[in-house]
Amino acid sequence: MPSPQSAAVEWWRGAAVYQIYPRSFADTNGDGIGDLPGITRHLDYVAGLGVDAIWISPFFKSPQADFGYDVSDYCDVDPQFGTLADFDALIERAHQLGLKVLIDQVWSHTSDQHPWFAESRASQTGPKADWYVWADPKPDGSPPSNWQSVFGGPAWTWDGRRRQYYLHNFLKEQPQINGHNPAVQDALLDVARFWLDRGVDGFRLDAINFLMPDPALTDNPPDPDLTRPRTRPFDYQLRLHNQGHPDIPRFLERLRTVLDGYGARFTVAEVGGDDAAREMRLFTAEGRRLDSAYGFDFLYAPALTPDLVAETLTSWPDEPGTGWPSWAFENHDAPRAVSRWVTPEYRDAFARVKMLLLGCLRGNVILYNGEELGLTQVDVPFEKLRDPEAIANWPLTLSRDGARTPMPWQADAAEHGFSDGEPWLPLGPDHRELAVDQQEADPRSMLAWTRAVLSTRRGSAALRTGTVLIERSDEQVLVMVRAKGAERVLCAFNLLDRPATWAEPQGPHAELLRTGNVEPGLLGPYAGIVLRLGS
Repeated sequence: MPSPQSAAVEWWRGAAVYQIYPRSFADTNGDGIGDLPGITRHLDYVAGLGVDAIWISPFFKSPQADFGYDVSDYCDVDPQFGTLADFDALIERAHQLGLKVLIDQVWSHTSDQHPWFAESRASQTGPKADWYVWADPKPDGSPPSNWQSVFGGPAWTWDGRRRQYYLHNFLKEQPQINGHNPAVQDALLDVARFWLDRGVDGFRLDAINFLMPDPALTDNPPDPDLTRPRTRPFDYQLRLHNQGHPDIPRFLERLRTVLDGYGARFTVAEVGGDDAAREMRLFTAEGRRLDSAYGFDFLYAPALTPDLVAETLTSWPDEPGTGWPSWAFENHDAPRAVSRWVTPEYRDAFARVKMLLLGCLRGNVILYNGEELGLTQVDVPFEKLRDPEAIANWPLTLSRDGARTPMPWQADAAEHGFSDGEPWLPLGPDHRELAVDQQEADPRSMLAWTRAVLSTRRGSAALRTGTVLIERSDEQVLVMVRAKGAERVLCAFNLLDRPATWAEPQGPHAELLRTGNVEPGLLGPYAGIVLRLGS
């Protein structure tokens, strides 16, 4: 169904984006790892959800130390995922179905197997000597600063060939790009052009606020907040100097100039950290940087509360010069929401109200593959873990693997239709009953509900691009009004497991969607309703 937006509204504003983790989506060659042809095979299913675009996590050449987020060739496909021809076929089919295609760009670091790094580490005076962040040791031989890696331990590794330390904010196999270097920026922009020329519709920029650390390598101060959980040395610091450098927006303006040369393209930044809200607005400000950004407001939140939603939405005011937000409740880095936010007995009801709430947010909404099925977090045993962060910090860090397990396509097929071989991660023991073919046959399924939510969102200008006004936000109930022109839509949610009172609107209104028990003046546990106000 066509969107009710005028031609003046960008295709991406208010879009629903479906994230695909390629290793776990569908395998066509029996090696137990998902691939690009597997994505293409299931694009009709994705289009049938009612999303506007897909975002594909990294499929580039990589030693897979961090499963694709350590890129050794930005302009080629890793053989385990297929070929460039496979990618071209994917793009062609997606566009035939009306789907835009976004791909990850991992520019803050490369693999240590990237030719750029091989040349950089060979000499302190070579052409690419300063394409990465290198520094001499302190007089006592210790690292140049106290910066810590996200994955644990110092963010510096000694290299005997250069007799210097190199920076890595993540794994030591992911050396830090020197984003201050104009030649590096030029090379990254060439990478963007390569994929834009192949027809991609935009990018998701991974960890972009790490692109330019402080050249002075100033030590980070300790975090004075002793109430926050600390499972890694990284958590003991305020990361003031190894991320969020004020020159990053200038590079984003250069990128925007490239993107504008290709027409209607869209780029969203991933921005994590304690200063994410400010950086997200900065990276999207004034219409000359990125289109959108998202942080971890929901992804790592201990609970989905009305106050959290209200505070997060109001942090992105609808004002001139302010960028457009994007939101996700789940992704490949965070535990499945239905396992982290609710007890098992309320899981089904919560999954439905959560999806309804996501569909009513102002901004773009990102669904992670399997979220539309209500997939749960899988408890992957230590001996089968593949996530380097989980292995390094076991058992204090929740494994990312539990949210990366394969998609269940067919309940009674081998490996639930994901692969003819043994999957790279085990399938969820309760995912058989949630398989796509099981839910396709049930008009009351989570899959059917997701389609209804996305269809309603797409058919409402107020829900897709309208303003938001929070009318009630307390411990239990969230009520907000979305408005665009003459259309006003009221959205009410009970986010706890007990009934709550609410004030049903007076005057004429029409019900668009509801989940759970909703009565005049009463919202049942994990109930929600969306009403179009007026005659």
